[in-house]
Amino acid sequence: MDMPIDTHDADNRLPDDVRESLQKAEAVAQHQMRNRQRLVIFWRFAILILILAGWELAATLHWIDPFFYSKPSAIWGRLTDWFTTGTAFGSIWTQLAVTLEEAVLGFVIGAVAGVVLGILLGRARFAAEVAAPFIKAANAVPRIVLASLFIIWFGLGLTSKVATAVVLVFFAVFFNAFQGAREVDRNLVDNARILGASRTQVLTSIVVPSATSWIFASLHAAFGFALIGAVVGEYAGADKGLGLLIANAQGTFDAAGIYAGMIIITVVALLAEWLLTLLENRLLRWRPPIQTSGDNYA
Repeated sequence: MDMPIDTHDADNRLPDDVRESLQKAEAVAQHQMRNRQRLVIFWRFAILILILAGWELAATLHWIDPFFYSKPSAIWGRLTDWFTTGTAFGSIWTQLAVTLEEAVLGFVIGAVAGVVLGILLGRARFAAEVAAPFIKAANAVPRIVLASLFIIWFGLGLTSKVATAVVLVFFAVFFNAFQGAREVDRNLVDNARILGASRTQVLTSIVVPSATSWIFASLHAAFGFALIGAVVGEYAGADKGLGLLIANAQGTFDAAGIYAGMIIITVVALLAEWLLTLLENRLLRWRPPIQTSGDNYA
């Protein structure tokens, strides 16, 4: 009977000098990785500071017109004003909450619909061939046109913004889920059927787990699309939201207000990306670690 190999005992059986050399090599590798991470962070901040300082200097010396291009200090002032005294339409937190509600609802509905329909059509070739021209035609329609149409259908309230977000999220998730279902290892499916697995068991035990990586790859971009959908819907017509603030800033030629709205949306999208990454790492812990070619760079 084969006995399990204890790698810790195997390391202990190595000569002391070999074991110490391996430990030193590992410590050196970890030290180099930490130094590389610090260097990457340093250069990111250095480039950002250089861009902001150059922008501020150019606007102050009127190399560029601050009325049209604004400057970092004016944008910071607008953000400070919004978060301390509020906006022309009420508290900034109210505007942010409205946009987030629209984006989250659109993200959830669009993602669920995209995953379900993508996997089902990915495994049903005949149905996919029938539906293909309709899906491509729907995907080709400009989203801004749909946003205007949704406002006519559903009014200026929450529903029209959620519908716009759903459309953007759905297609981003659908095509990845569809391709992920198509890329499942045929041998795994055949072996499962030989062992007596039903179509439902094959779908839930093999197809869905195999397509998970494809689905999460699309979800990272999908929440950004949900935010875009919510903001575009608000921009087309709303009484609350970050899109309304940006539209009002455009109407009053307030370039700093436009940039301030963009910054808030960007921060929210980055936070959502971070949360999705945590969720992905938790759900996909079974995957082996992937070493990228970038790890070998000097």
